[in-house]
Amino acid sequence: MSGSAAPHEHEHEHECGHGHGRECGHGRVPVPPLPAPCHVPGPDGPWEQVQEDVERGGRAVVHTTWGQWLAPALLDPDLRALLGRDWPRYRQHPAPAGRLILAVSRMVLKHTAAAVLQVPAARLDLATLPGGRPVLRGLGTDLQVSLAHTDELIVVGVSRTGPLGVDAEPAGRRVSFEALREHVCTAEEAGRLEALPEQERTQAFLRLWTLKEAYVKALGHGMRRRFSAFGFTWDAAGTARLAGDSTGQWAFATHLVDGRYLVSQAHHRSQTHPPGEAHLPGEAHPPGQAQLPGSEARLPGRAHPPNAVPPQSGAPRTPSLAETPHRVPSGQPPHGGRVLDFPGRRGSGPR
Repeated sequence: MSGSAAPHEHEHEHECGHGHGRECGHGRVPVPPLPAPCHVPGPDGPWEQVQEDVERGGRAVVHTTWGQWLAPALLDPDLRALLGRDWPRYRQHPAPAGRLILAVSRMVLKHTAAAVLQVPAARLDLATLPGGRPVLRGLGTDLQVSLAHTDELIVVGVSRTGPLGVDAEPAGRRVSFEALREHVCTAEEAGRLEALPEQERTQAFLRLWTLKEAYVKALGHGMRRRFSAFGFTWDAAGTARLAGDSTGQWAFATHLVDGRYLVSQAHHRSQTHPPGEAHLPGEAHPPGQAQLPGSEARLPGRAHPPNAVPPQSGAPRTPSLAETPHRVPSGQPPHGGRVLDFPGRRGSGPR
């Protein structure tokens, strides 16, 4: 959209699964749409859609609520093994609600990754890089993960075809565009938002904010990258494109989940791992490939991609979850997501 042209609303129902790819302009290859977040109400799944999303496009996004996973987490006799290196932090956390958030978020992330890899969740070793990015130790770039949570919602992204970032915000969150525009928007983005009616501007601003959060998470930069230092453009269909990404290596999407939450995802198509070729610590490792110190041999016949470099051991660890107490939410189940394109009003679903 240019200048003060009237905004068009681009919003439609999108359950878990896929639509058709889009042509991304001159010099770009067709890019399949990012999958809508799939609702998984507990450790027992269902996981079939998640596995299908990864099989088709190399990535998947899961959403659920704290309440739905709380009882399975507290009643899991293997919780200590599942939390692994996070167990001391879980036990020493000063706030009971913070302990629950830590346990449930790790549980959702590990079970999502385990469903994709088809291995026991407790076998996965989760760590956090200095920028706050969660990583599965020993997998290198075979399976990359991202985590977000807000209010009752938990969102996990997994990718086998390049870095993925996810972010979420309540769609009804009150924000001041005037107070935040210089911190979040480029001059072009601010001008485009200024031309919108106030209510629509708030929704578009929140959508832009979550897209930028998802992008810096995919980069692993955390809060070190200024949001106003990079911007988005919008194609004729209202889909977000990273300004300057002439080859279309980045793909973005925002979905409305449960009629109450904006969930954005950013994906960089930097590599491709065929299904079934991720590797876990404990499997045979071919000669000449890097291996994590202390990890066992890998199963014979399963090659490790030459560009997969496992994270170094001993790296400083930055907690990725807030240390402040959080309200323990209810177990109200979310529903399917809607695709949201910029600009556009939030759907009429429940708030």
